[in-house]
Amino acid sequence: MSSWLGGIGSGLGQSLGQVGGSLSSFTGQISNFTKDMLLEGVEEVGDAATELQVSNSKLAEVEAALAAQKSEYDRLRKLHAELEEKLEASEIQIKQQSAEYRTLLQQKDVEISHLKARQSGLQEEVQNLQHSAQSASVSPAVLPIATTSSTTTSSSASTFLARPSGSHQGFHSDEVDISDVLWSQQEINRLSTEVMRLETEVAHWRRVSQASTATGVGNGDQGEILKLQRTIKELRDKMSHEVDEHQHELAALQDAQRQKMADISRRHREELAEYEERIEELEEQIHSGGSQASFSSDPSKLLELQKTMQSLQEAAEQREKQMTELSAGVEEAQRKQASLQLERDDAQEENAGLLQNYSRLQASVAELQTRVQEQQGKALQKAQLEHEIQTLRSNLAAAEKEMERLKLLAVAEPKEEVEHADILELNTIIGTLRQEKEVLEQEKLNLKQKLTVAEEQMVSGKGGESEVESLEDLKVELEKTEKVLRATEEERDTLMSELEELDQQNQEATKHMISVKEQLSGQLKEAEAELKSMTTELNTTENQKRALEQELQTQKEKIRQSAFTLNDLHMGKQQLEWMAKELKDKLGHAQEQSREARREVAELKKTLQEKEEQLSAAKTELDRGGDRGTEGQRATEQLAGKEKELLDLRSELDEMKRSYERVLSEECEMKMEKTRLREDSENALGKVDKLNEQLKENQAALNRIVREKDTRIEALKLEKSQLEGELTRAERTLTEQVKHYQQTIDELTRARSMGASALQTEHESAIKLNQEKDLEISKLKRDMEQLVSDHQDTNEMLSITVAGQKQLTDLLQEKDVFVETLKQNAADLQTEMEHSISVMNKEAEMLKQALEEKDKHLGAMKEENSHLKEEIDRIRDQQSRPQPMAEPKTLDIITELETEITQLKSSRNCLDEEVQTLRRTIEEQQASLLLSQQSLQAQQSELEQAHGRHQQTTLNYDRLLHTRDEEISRLQQTLDRFSEIQSRANSPPVQGEVILQEDKTESLNQENGNEKHDLSKVEIERLVKGIKEKETEISQLNEKNLSLTRQLDQLVASRDEIDKLSQIVMQKDLEVQALHARISMSGGHSQDVLYLQQQLQTYAVEREQMLAVLNEKTRENSQLRSDYHRLMDIMAGKEAALVKLQQENQRLSNMSDPSGSQEMFKETIQNLSRIIREKDIEIDALTQKCQTLVTVLQSSGGESGAGSGGVSSNQFEELLQERDTLKQQVKKMEEWKQQVITTVKNMQHESAQLQEELIKLQSQVSADSDCSSKLSVDYTRLIQSYEQKEKRLGSLSLELAHVQQTITQLSTTKDVLLGKLVSVAQAPGVVATQTYGLPLTAVASSHHGASVVSNDKQEELERLRAQLAEKENIIRTLQENNHRLSNSASASESEQRSQAEEAQQVRERLESLQSSVREKDLLIKTKGDQLIQVSETLHNRENDNEVLKQAVTNLKERALILELDVKKLKEENELVAGRSREKESEFRALQETNMQVSLLLREKEFELSALSEKSATVERMLKDKEQGKSGELNQLLNELKAMQEKAVMFQLERDQMMMALKQKQMETTAVQNELQHMRDKEQRLNLELERLRNHLLEIEDSYTREAVAAGDREAELRRRVALLDEKLATSSNAVENASQQASMQVESLQEQLSGVVKQRADALAQLRISQEQVNQYAVSLSNLQMVLEQFQQEEKAMYSAELEKHKREKEEWRRKALTLEDQASALQINLDEANAALDSASRLTDQIDLKEEQIEELKNQVDLRQEMLEEAQKKLMHLLNSTEGKIDKVLMRNLFLGYFHTPKAKRADVLRLMGSVLGLSREDVDKMLEEDERHGVSGWMSSWLGGRGAQSVPNTPQRPTSSRSLNSSFSEMFVKFLEMESTPSLPAPKLLVHDIKPLSAPPSGRTRASTSAAAGAPAAGRRAGESSPFLAPRSAAVPLLAGSGAGSSGGHLLMKPISDALPTFTPVPVSAEASGGAVLKDLLKQ
Repeated sequence: MSSWLGGIGSGLGQSLGQVGGSLSSFTGQISNFTKDMLLEGVEEVGDAATELQVSNSKLAEVEAALAAQKSEYDRLRKLHAELEEKLEASEIQIKQQSAEYRTLLQQKDVEISHLKARQSGLQEEVQNLQHSAQSASVSPAVLPIATTSSTTTSSSASTFLARPSGSHQGFHSDEVDISDVLWSQQEINRLSTEVMRLETEVAHWRRVSQASTATGVGNGDQGEILKLQRTIKELRDKMSHEVDEHQHELAALQDAQRQKMADISRRHREELAEYEERIEELEEQIHSGGSQASFSSDPSKLLELQKTMQSLQEAAEQREKQMTELSAGVEEAQRKQASLQLERDDAQEENAGLLQNYSRLQASVAELQTRVQEQQGKALQKAQLEHEIQTLRSNLAAAEKEMERLKLLAVAEPKEEVEHADILELNTIIGTLRQEKEVLEQEKLNLKQKLTVAEEQMVSGKGGESEVESLEDLKVELEKTEKVLRATEEERDTLMSELEELDQQNQEATKHMISVKEQLSGQLKEAEAELKSMTTELNTTENQKRALEQELQTQKEKIRQSAFTLNDLHMGKQQLEWMAKELKDKLGHAQEQSREARREVAELKKTLQEKEEQLSAAKTELDRGGDRGTEGQRATEQLAGKEKELLDLRSELDEMKRSYERVLSEECEMKMEKTRLREDSENALGKVDKLNEQLKENQAALNRIVREKDTRIEALKLEKSQLEGELTRAERTLTEQVKHYQQTIDELTRARSMGASALQTEHESAIKLNQEKDLEISKLKRDMEQLVSDHQDTNEMLSITVAGQKQLTDLLQEKDVFVETLKQNAADLQTEMEHSISVMNKEAEMLKQALEEKDKHLGAMKEENSHLKEEIDRIRDQQSRPQPMAEPKTLDIITELETEITQLKSSRNCLDEEVQTLRRTIEEQQASLLLSQQSLQAQQSELEQAHGRHQQTTLNYDRLLHTRDEEISRLQQTLDRFSEIQSRANSPPVQGEVILQEDKTESLNQENGNEKHDLSKVEIERLVKGIKEKETEISQLNEKNLSLTRQLDQLVASRDEIDKLSQIVMQKDLEVQALHARISMSGGHSQDVLYLQQQLQTYAVEREQMLAVLNEKTRENSQLRSDYHRLMDIMAGKEAALVKLQQENQRLSNMSDPSGSQEMFKETIQNLSRIIREKDIEIDALTQKCQTLVTVLQSSGGESGAGSGGVSSNQFEELLQERDTLKQQVKKMEEWKQQVITTVKNMQHESAQLQEELIKLQSQVSADSDCSSKLSVDYTRLIQSYEQKEKRLGSLSLELAHVQQTITQLSTTKDVLLGKLVSVAQAPGVVATQTYGLPLTAVASSHHGASVVSNDKQEELERLRAQLAEKENIIRTLQENNHRLSNSASASESEQRSQAEEAQQVRERLESLQSSVREKDLLIKTKGDQLIQVSETLHNRENDNEVLKQAVTNLKERALILELDVKKLKEENELVAGRSREKESEFRALQETNMQVSLLLREKEFELSALSEKSATVERMLKDKEQGKSGELNQLLNELKAMQEKAVMFQLERDQMMMALKQKQMETTAVQNELQHMRDKEQRLNLELERLRNHLLEIEDSYTREAVAAGDREAELRRRVALLDEKLATSSNAVENASQQASMQVESLQEQLSGVVKQRADALAQLRISQEQVNQYAVSLSNLQMVLEQFQQEEKAMYSAELEKHKREKEEWRRKALTLEDQASALQINLDEANAALDSASRLTDQIDLKEEQIEELKNQVDLRQEMLEEAQKKLMHLLNSTEGKIDKVLMRNLFLGYFHTPKAKRADVLRLMGSVLGLSREDVDKMLEEDERHGVSGWMSSWLGGRGAQSVPNTPQRPTSSRSLNSSFSEMFVKFLEMESTPSLPAPKLLVHDIKPLSAPPSGRTRASTSAAAGAPAAGRRAGESSPFLAPRSAAVPLLAGSGAGSSGGHLLMKPISDALPTFTPVPVSAEASGGAVLKDLLKQ
């Protein structure tokens, strides 16, 4: 068993250790994983597709990890279930073992009882043999040896019987030590030596008996008589010693009682002193209150307090009203109290009746009572008490009169005087009551002293009686004591009735005291509450006064400050007015200057406007031409560049511009000054607003102060209510204590009335028990709470650890699979890498060769290009000479623009084609990406490769674009050089930014790629750390992976290079082809230019497309990143949950064994070991006794003599009868054992119930955890609400900003209006010249482009010249138009003078504008008000924000506290874990001890069997001995020894077999576990397979969906291409329309001229309006100041009104608060009184119920006792009837022989004895003897009477003859032996909670007293020393003799007296006259 349990323990330890190791490693892994994931979250992948792949792969990894954790969790759950099953199995085995032990114990008990019976019989035989031997011995020399031997035997017996008591006491201790085992071994050795000694003694006696048979019989009589006399003296001494001991015990009990009484009286005095101190304190408080009142009424200080009193007069009036209400309430409460008191009196009367019944029941059992003197004293005391009660009643009446008088006074006079008078009168009442209470206490003490004196007298009387020795004296004393008892019983009855009356009076007095106290306390409370309220009101009024003064001062200061600010504002206003005047002057000057400047600038503006119109026309054409906004932007940029060039060409206009700029700067300065003025005015308004805000803040501060005061008042009210509650609680506790003490006093009085009888002891012990049990119950409750908390912790730990273990195991398995897949992937990758590297090297070499060839080709082409450029330059020079520069410009520009348009169209077509190609390539890339994703999910390394390739493609495209841009820029430069028009270089290409962006993206992509590689390494490293068992394999794989990644990097680099080279080659090819085309084309350079421009446009479109794609990808990237972060959050949450589960799992693994079951197991083992040891000791004792008896029997086998033989057989028969009786007792014991077993089973059931309760507690714990989760949810909600409020604040601030913007917009509108006024003043310039500027230049440039033609194209040149001539004609016409326009402008100036009528209309408009301005001013005001409101709301929100912030900080603090608590709990958990480990070690030790105990038990069983066999052989020998067969005994003994040896052998073999069997069981269990594990593994693998299949199917579905989506996208792109073609057609139409619109523009220009004229007129009107506005502003400023002053006055009035209103409200609230306070106090008092009454009523009902239950229990007990008595009487009658007619032959023979042996003088006595035996009366026998003497009949015996003394049993022990002394000594020795055997040597162990007795049941220590009392009164008079064993109560549990009260309290469980629950058997009733001799006679008769 121990090996099996040890194996389980070691297996568990190893598995837990492994799990702990794996837990630690996996926690490390998880932390690394979280770090890596967080780092990855920071990184950004440039390419969206690759990031998508990465995120998908990570998602897959996360899902895999999750699945692994789930599987691990499932596995751990299974493991936990297995462990639980094992635990249950072990518990079942333990239960089976305990059951086996119990059965063994029962068997051993039975065997012990049998052996005891045999041993007693054998001992009797031995004693008989000794007597016979001693009587037979002749020589006097043998005497001393005999005496010594007898003394040694007695000493040995005494030592033998003394030692077990100590052993039992040792075994009673809870700890099981090896010292006990050692001691038992020593005891066995000692007993073996004792056996040896006894054997030698037996041999000696055998020799003596043999010698005595040889010699005569008559010489040793005198020595034997002397010895017997000595033994008689010793026995008498022992009896007297026992009597003294009993007296000592009685004295000790009386001392204990006295001490108790003294303690109780001392406590009572202390409580009285405390009450007195309390009353004195209250008096002092009342006096101090009175003095305060008198002080307040002092005339010297009335003047100071008058001001405050005026404010408090209203409160005083309200108080008076409340007082009247209160007095009414008090009267009602008093009525209720009176009714409640009546009810209480009724209840107490009923209680008294019940108590009387109870005392009457107990009075029948009382023994000792006080004398008649005490009765007289008590009568006197009664008279005194009655007198005192009368005085108390008179006092009560006086107090009631006083109360009525006080009530009248309260109505008539002011409150303070009434309170003072009340308190003084109450003090007097309290003093009188205290004196009366002291008198009562003294009387109680006197009564107690008298009682104790009476008890002492009774004890002394008993002691005196115990000294009487003779039976006759005892009879006389008994008669006297019976008379005294009757007298005392009568006295007792009278005294009991008097005592009950006294108790009733005492209770009434105490009730009166309590009621007076309650009244006093109520009045005191009222007085204190009023005083407190007055003081608080005074304080509050003073504080309010101070606060108001402070507020006044602050308001005054604020008013002063506002006045100062107003003055400052006035000053500022004046300064602003001066500034405005100065500015007006300056404005006038500036306007004059501006007019001059405008005239100068007008001409420039005209030219500029023409140019601008041309530009706008070109822009519109370009916008219509280009379908995308980006192309239009580029065209606008180019046009802007051309405009800049034009401006550079016109350096003549620079000076004019400068002058214009100066004028503009002056205007700007003017505007700035205006804005400054506006700002100043706004500042002034802001100051006003600030003042308003300050005023509002002051108002808010006042409101706050008022609120704070209100809150303070409320807090004071709350404090007051709390204090009142505390006072009421204190009073309740006081009343409860008083009641408790009263109850204890009542109980003590009852106990006193019981006297020194058994019921007194029973009652006291019951009280003690009750107190002890209460303490035990409280302890057990605490233990239960601790256990519950421990159990909760253990449950949490278990759940966490189980989940963690399962997850970890699943993770381990998944990691194993992952490592294997990695190995395969690595091998595959290496092969692929080698193959790909070889292929790539070949491709690289090929590309390098191609590149070299292309470079050579390019060089040649460049040379040709340079030659061509030179030729073009030469031709250009030739063409430029004859023709002037100015004329062909316009034609060139026009042609150039047309060519540009055509180029743009063609480039757009090219770009569309390229877009389609790019889309196809993108789709192809996406398809390749999908394929790569598929491969990536299988292999991570391939993902990196695909990522590198994708990056490279993007880089290549970027590089291609870059190189193309560069080529284009170069070609453009060359073209620009060809064109002679543009001397400077074209604007630089705008693609640098793009290149930069692309470079950035490239670098980012490269970085991300590197990071991906790093991440893969990190993941590998993490796996290496996580799985220690596979470190070597993973390190190898890691190295392989590193090498592969390096090769990959190299490959990627080589591929990049190859891609670059291929792109460069393609580029060079394209360039070569382009150059060839140029050279070959007959069209020459114009087509090249077009081609290059088309390329440029295509590249631009491509770039924009790429940018769009990039934007889309970045958006997708951001979305994916957000998804990734969300997933990471989820993962972090799951990881946290995992960590929690792991922690709980660890805790559970630490505390896997519940402490309760361990403790139960320990207790059971300890109890079993104790019982086994006790049984072993008893077995040893019995074996030794049996051996001695056997030796004695063997020695006495050879004896002869008829007389001795007869005696031994007779005694043997008696012993057999005794054995039968003992067997019956053994049966009873077995019954008792069965009952004990049933109780144990009940205990088990209860333990199951407790487990159910524990489960309930677990559910409660789960509910608590739910509550905590709810709290956390609430916390999150709070935070969310806080965030929402912050958002609202933000929105408000936005609204504010919006309002400010609207204000600024309004101001800007004003500025715009003013600006328009200014601009109107400027003269309109001539615009016509500027119209054709840009087209002319464009035509010139185009002409230059066209002029660069070879010599073959001269015809085209002539055609161009013709066109030029036409264009010149058009230009001339335009110039004429310009001249006409200038003339019309001059005419318009003359017309302006005739437009006065229009001016009037303008004025009307001005007026309307003014009205709109006014409306806008009003709007501004409203907006300002809104702003103020918004600022107020903002302020409020800020306050709310602060409150929320405080709440958040508080919550954070709480969170910190909770964290600290968590840490503490963790530490406690660690401590608990340590304890659990210690407990596990103890458990293992206990298991080992259990094994040892089981082995010991088997050995003991074997010994027992041997003993039983021995006893059987002894019985056989005895029978054989009677028949005279002594020879066979030796043979039987030899056989016995042989059998014993065989049995020992068999025992050893059986033990070995058992051990082997257990080992086999262990092995089988291990194999089963392994099998189960394997099955679980298979199941998991199957599940994994299914999951993977499902995953594959899902992936395939997703791929198909993506393919379908790609098809849809392609269709969409084709549709878009078609749309673009349509757009192209429309744009070509638009270009044709553009030429028509050019002609229309000339007409529009003429219309614009007329519009400009109108604008100038408007501008003049606006100027006038602006001047008027300035005046209006001055007026509005003055109005504002007026409004400000009015507003301040209104504010002041408002403040004063609000202040008054607040004061009124405050006073009203104060009144309401006072009324509410008074109502609350009144209600509280009523409530308290009602609660007190209810409590008292409930207590009374509970007491009544208890008493009824006790009475019922007592009645049941009485019925039981009565039934038992009747049964005993029936049995007695039956026994008497059965034994009356029988006469023992042996006895008659002995008497007959004794008659003949006695001398003649004493034969009459023998005849009398014979007559008494035969049942004849003494008188008949005397008559017969007289007749015999007369007739001489005595001679008939004289002839054959001779030598020996009678051996009959004597009548009285006073006349010791030899024969009588012999027989009496044997009987007394037998009785002594039975006493010694039956006295239990150990104190009884403490009862369990389930064995708690009711109050009426006597304690275990007093079973004897209670049972004897129950047996009947006749035995009461006998002394303790004369208690016969046959009169002792003998139950199934009590041994043969229940010793003294002290002795019976100890003992073993099995020796313990049975509780009231078990059946008891009444003793045989014996009359008081019967002595020990008479009892022996009865025994011998039976």
